[in-house]
Amino acid sequence: MANIKSAKKRILVSERNAERNKSVKSAVKTSIKKVYAAIDAEDKAAAQSALTDATKAIDMATSKGVYHKNTSSRKVSRMAKAVNKMA
Repeated sequence: MANIKSAKKRILVSERNAERNKSVKSAVKTSIKKVYAAIDAEDKAAAQSALTDATKAIDMATSKGVYHKNTSSRKVSRMAKAVNKMA
């Protein structure tokens, strides 16, 4: 256990940030699953709208520092490629 006041505060802050990051990552994963579910159902319109929502969620997570910009770019690129591949 930390003895120094600043170390105690860092523990609290890092716990709070970890909880927020976990929540944001979970929301992003859910939105990505919705895109792939629409692709599996072969519903192009639903896939397009889900892609828009997922892209927005990923970009917000990246701006908050939850994801690295290359990671978010890769996720968006793969989803867009999958949606565009639909007939």
